[in-house]
Amino acid sequence: MPRRTDRRARRASLVKRIRIEAHAAWLAARDPRTPWHARAFGFLVATYALSPIDLIPDFIPVLGLVDDIVIIPAGMWLFARMVPEELFAEHRAAAAEAAERPTSVAGIFLILGLWALAAMVVLSILRWHYA
Repeated sequence: MPRRTDRRARRASLVKRIRIEAHAAWLAARDPRTPWHARAFGFLVATYALSPIDLIPDFIPVLGLVDDIVIIPAGMWLFARMVPEELFAEHRAAAAEAAERPTSVAGIFLILGLWALAAMVVLSILRWHYA
């Protein structure tokens, strides 16, 4: 059984690194010292990496995970090449520090509440009877 826990730890570590990199890209994209073309690309990469909506849905066998395994790391790598190294290192350190802070349960409930509100609005619009 130690092999299974080792794989889980590596997978958790990879997911944590990708989350830190995505957060660092988001921070760097918001920084005015970042070149405009890198900012635009950084917003796209960070939004895609942090979004629950995928280009290719995860339920599609093999292809569903390709975007998580290839597209996001490739986008992060390209973005890191576009931003000055010391600037991105600064944002990477800030993202790593933020990842160590405890998560906010109130924030989780706020996000879940907003999604539930959006779902109720969509359902009420779909139930309208047009004359």
